[in-house]
Amino acid sequence: MTRHLILLPLVLAGCTVGPDYGGPRAIANAERPGASFRRADPAYTAPRPPLARWWDAMADAQLTALIDRAIAASPDVSLAEARVRKARATLREQRANQLPSVSASGVALVADLPTGSLALQPQGQQDDRIKAEFYNAGLDASWEIDLFGGRRRAAEGASAQAEAANANLADARVQLSAEVASNYVTLRELQQRLTLARRSADLEAQSLTLLEQRERRGASSRDDVIRLRTELNRTQGALLPLEGQIAVTLDQLALLTGDEPGAHDAALSAPATIPIIPESVSIGDPAALIRRRPDIRAAERRLAAATAQIGVNVARQFPSVSIMGIIGLGGPNIGDVVDPSNVSSILLPRINWSFLDFGRNRARVEQGRADRDEAEAQYRKTVLAALSDAETSLTRFGNQRKTLASSLQSRKGARQSALYAAQRFRHGAVPQTSSLDAERAALSADQAVLEATGELDRAFIALQKSIGLGWDAPE
Repeated sequence: MTRHLILLPLVLAGCTVGPDYGGPRAIANAERPGASFRRADPAYTAPRPPLARWWDAMADAQLTALIDRAIAASPDVSLAEARVRKARATLREQRANQLPSVSASGVALVADLPTGSLALQPQGQQDDRIKAEFYNAGLDASWEIDLFGGRRRAAEGASAQAEAANANLADARVQLSAEVASNYVTLRELQQRLTLARRSADLEAQSLTLLEQRERRGASSRDDVIRLRTELNRTQGALLPLEGQIAVTLDQLALLTGDEPGAHDAALSAPATIPIIPESVSIGDPAALIRRRPDIRAAERRLAAATAQIGVNVARQFPSVSIMGIIGLGGPNIGDVVDPSNVSSILLPRINWSFLDFGRNRARVEQGRADRDEAEAQYRKTVLAALSDAETSLTRFGNQRKTLASSLQSRKGARQSALYAAQRFRHGAVPQTSSLDAERAALSADQAVLEATGELDRAFIALQKSIGLGWDAPE
């Protein structure tokens, strides 16, 4: 009979109250298999699965090294990793809470006490004294039986929170890789712009020298000289801000990679071309995006954790059963702690039930349901925002490709004009100033192409970020 009573809580422990989590409801047509992005142009995008390390497609060794360094040493990643470790430790604690706890103790009591108060004894009478010794060594065990699954729900919620922390770590890597790549592209663009600005200033200085010579001969007006000198001053004045922006971008890259300001100056100060993106970009489909984006996965895991918390609160409305047991050896002599004949044991079952709490537990359950509804709304918002982000990025990427194509066409015409002007100058058909003016116009076209290329690269990076790339598969 006693054995059956002991086994009864173990049978009842299979009961788990609260709602079972079955995953979020579908909230967009994009989640259907076979759906595609509305703004995707098949001329430059492909529905095949994309590469996680998308920056490898840009074929820039320095960019790859910077991103690898950032993922390994960035404080943002370290912060997210610490939160993952904390969440996993919390999960281990919640799982351990479902098991008994056992502790060992040892007691040694040596007493030498008077039998009465000195103030009450007749003068001159000696106090009788009590001398006693007691020794004990034993084990204490306690176990709260999870009758209604409250602790199992707590462990379920902790597991979901740990997975959400892991998704946040992946999201930190997504954000970081995109930020490093964007700053790197900006650095290379600024360096090229500075090179073009210096070249343009040299051409303007040459034109100014020739114009001043013509003015002295009376072949040009003073107004033309003043106008060109003003343009030269403006061009030279623009060099300093560009140099300052380059320094700021280098420092930003150092911060992103977890280094001190100036750490990358030696390696990155030499001008280099802007990385070239691939002709066709793999983007997958919306359903894959929803499964892949870390922020969506984190929101879904928080919804699972909020659902589990309802079960934790529901379980508090029912009785809790705990069992405490003590077993020990002891007696008046120290040798009694190793004498098996002096064993003593206590078994103490305990039932606790707050059956009259004036609605406190019901209020906690309602709070949990509201938290679950809030998490569900946040998940829906995150999914819709991610889909909108991807569609917007595709639109900008497509527009920038067209802008770059137009800039390339304009530069082709400007370069042809500069070539013809140089040929005509060599044949004496036009003055040198005309050739220099045509070359300056071509440099302006080069500047437009440079800016369009930088914007296209940044649009490409934003697209990769929007579809949730830049991290490895979760553990």
